[in-house]
Amino acid sequence: MQRPRDPQARRDALTAAVIESIADVGIGRTTHRSVATRAGLPLGATTYYFPTLDDLVEAGLRRAAEIFDRDLTSWAERLAAAADPATELAAIAAEYAADAVPARLAYELSAAAMRDERLRPLAHRRLGGLREVLEAAFGRCAYAVGAVLDGAVLQALTTGVPVDREALASVVRRLTRTGDDREPLRRDRA
Repeated sequence: MQRPRDPQARRDALTAAVIESIADVGIGRTTHRSVATRAGLPLGATTYYFPTLDDLVEAGLRRAAEIFDRDLTSWAERLAAAADPATELAAIAAEYAADAVPARLAYELSAAAMRDERLRPLAHRRLGGLREVLEAAFGRCAYAVGAVLDGAVLQALTTGVPVDREALASVVRRLTRTGDDREPLRRDRA
């Protein structure tokens, strides 16, 4: 289905299609042609709006950053309202891994940012936002909790085995059982 010749609608369709492609096949296998096909647009539209594949991928990852921001806002609200933040975080992790598109995008972004400095601000934005959410709920242990969270989600995505909620909650509780664990980290160390 060909999209109307509305430039913004075409850009939006291409950006949505590149997000789908990255989540489905990864950055390395995303092409102008596959994105055009997913968007229902001619191949020339991708190169017209995004001359290089890097431009196309970056546009998709920028849009994905907006998705990360919405997710983090939701997570912060859930953790703040939770009677047991460790159990709630484990539920969030399980849901995040089960809805693989945003999680895959996050890990694709991290991997790409290791090689492409232009993408590092987006990766920092995601990681910094996650750190803030976790600091509010878990204080000084936010870094360790984030590492365990990332490991659990990445393992679930890699193996296809759901996150073990009970085990994750137990590990988070152990990590956060320190004296002044709710004291936030100083910003210069974050």
